Amino acid sequence: MGQHHDHAHDHDGHDHAHHDHGHHHHGPGHVHAPARFGRAFAIGIALNAGFVLIEGAYGVLTDSVALLADAGHNLSDVLGLVVAWAAATLGQRQPTARFTYGLRSSSILAALFNAVFLLVAVGAIAWEAVQRFHEPAPVPGLTITIVALIGIAVNGVTAWLFASGRKDDLNVRGAYLHMLADAAVSAGVVVAGLVIMATGWTWIDPVTSLVIVAVIVAGTWGLLRDSVVLSLDAVPPGIDPAEVRRCLAEHPGVAEVHDLHVWPMSTTETALTAHLVMPEGHPGNAFLNDCAGLLRRRFGIAHVTLQVELAGGPACALAPDHVV
Repeated sequence: MGQHHDHAHDHDGHDHAHHDHGHHHHGPGHVHAPARFGRAFAIGIALNAGFVLIEGAYGVLTDSVALLADAGHNLSDVLGLVVAWAAATLGQRQPTARFTYGLRSSSILAALFNAVFLLVAVGAIAWEAVQRFHEPAPVPGLTITIVALIGIAVNGVTAWLFASGRKDDLNVRGAYLHMLADAAVSAGVVVAGLVIMATGWTWIDPVTSLVIVAVIVAGTWGLLRDSVVLSLDAVPPGIDPAEVRRCLAEHPGVAEVHDLHVWPMSTTETALTAHLVMPEGHPGNAFLNDCAGLLRRRFGIAHVTLQVELAGGPACALAPDHVV
């Protein structure tokens, strides 16, 4: 409701729309992720993919499981960025007869895939690290330190590219958090490299990689939880359903609100349906538009459907709270 579609025809014949989404569940005034972050995604993917190749090669050459762990973390970020970018792009697709919301919810799937993939990747790295304790391998501290320093620079720059959108979109937040964690992880590898240079202790290498795994799991858990919750159509974080109910019930002429549902259409957009019992009859379109405007301003809910019912007569089958 209240969105303007600027239609653009692709050369593959599909009809895409560039949405000017000014509304997120965290509040108004933001443009949808891909419009602002297309360049950030492209630069982030290119920088990190290049660095993964360098770090992975040096990890193999120097037999350092800490470098391999860091490279694995960076690789998962590259894939995460690709998935998030693809989802943001799919989210702009026009609705079809079958996908009536377009493909906006693909952003929720992307966040979920991203979190699951990251946990699988770190499991493999942890397994390798644990085996290293039985068979320690000599590793050159200087090479590890230099490669990891490059990693701090690459990840720091990429995190900065995404910093402005981290509060509004779960996928941009995921990208930002990953890059920030990567910079911290690379800093840890620098320290490990320096310690190995100073002491010659090879066990520092697998210990560092296990610490990296712990950092990744801690950071990914929130993303996994949020994306699972959104994919189950829970009320998005930042919206209090009791507050929404009160907002609707306080409108003049509304005797009762039931069958209220608030769910995420994507990681940034929210929909609502509700039944309003109004004894004086249908209040007219202006009332519905006012309700929709208020919900958008107060809660960032941009897709509102309200059903007006009269008091008396046959009761609504969906009126009890336990009926869905």
